[in-house]
Amino acid sequence: MREIVVPSRKVRWGVLGVASIAVRRAIPAMQKGEWTEITAIASRDHRKSDETARLFGIPKAYGSYAALLADPEIEAVYIPLPNHLHVPWSLRAAQAGKHVLCEKPLGVNAAELGALVEEGNRSGVKIGEAFMVRTHPRWLRTRELIRSGRIGTLRLITGSFGYSNHDAQNVRNIAEFGGGALLDVGCYAVTLSRFIFGGEPSHVMGLVERDPEMKIDCLTSAMLAFGSGQSIFTCSTQLAYHQRVAFFGTKGRIEIERALNPANDQPSLIRIDDNPSDPAGAGITTETTGACDQFTIQGDLFSKAIRTGGEVPVPLEDSVHNMATIDAIFRSVESGRWERP
Repeated sequence: MREIVVPSRKVRWGVLGVASIAVRRAIPAMQKGEWTEITAIASRDHRKSDETARLFGIPKAYGSYAALLADPEIEAVYIPLPNHLHVPWSLRAAQAGKHVLCEKPLGVNAAELGALVEEGNRSGVKIGEAFMVRTHPRWLRTRELIRSGRIGTLRLITGSFGYSNHDAQNVRNIAEFGGGALLDVGCYAVTLSRFIFGGEPSHVMGLVERDPEMKIDCLTSAMLAFGSGQSIFTCSTQLAYHQRVAFFGTKGRIEIERALNPANDQPSLIRIDDNPSDPAGAGITTETTGACDQFTIQGDLFSKAIRTGGEVPVPLEDSVHNMATIDAIFRSVESGRWERP
């Protein structure tokens, strides 16, 4: 019989901000965790934190982020703030002795992550990036299938991610807030490519179309060269909503739809084509992974790492590599050449 490990005490979390992703996804999911307990929430507008606390039954509501960080009962914080505030508040949280799970992208460039690395080493707190996809069972299974040789040698990853948002006041469309397609959704393509290939790209190339008024990259494509293959993806803030990833090997292919946020109440599908020479798709089989909430899994894995001293799902070192690749894509856009991360 498999031993069931029950945590002796749930990790007490605070949430900095009432952003949509926190209210719609992260908070209700983390509240379902076996290792995780949301005990406080903060907003610069105390009315909003009060309302959110009542909505989710959170015991404490604060009218400032600093007040929450001063609460000695809070052990860890989840940060869903706009991109340009990720490093400043992650740093302040770490300095306050709190473990930090920060929304992606952890920073707007790799250079600013240096202060977080130093603080993490000094204080010993755990700092991680909230790429929830890397905890989902179907992504773990996809990586397992590819590493087992199911589709031969992986040679190519293709991906496309998009949604339509023309609101100039939305934080995703404000350049100085770290807005734009690559930082918002293209970062997923970068982390998943590195995750599946199991290494870092040697050089990258980028192509960007910018919104003439908002100045953010609204249509971005990139090529990443790995030692054994390539990853090619496009992301956009001004296309019909879609998300899709495919993996092509020397003997087959694997496809994943709704790659980033599958339904929580339905099994996830992995389509495997072992006979790609048949255009009718006779070789396609489907594997399923059970219904789950990847935000619950992410929170529990992070909390368990705090309690047991293990590694968080996406540690700070990984974030530095991911951001370095994104930086290189942006440099390539300006130089018109391949760039090395």
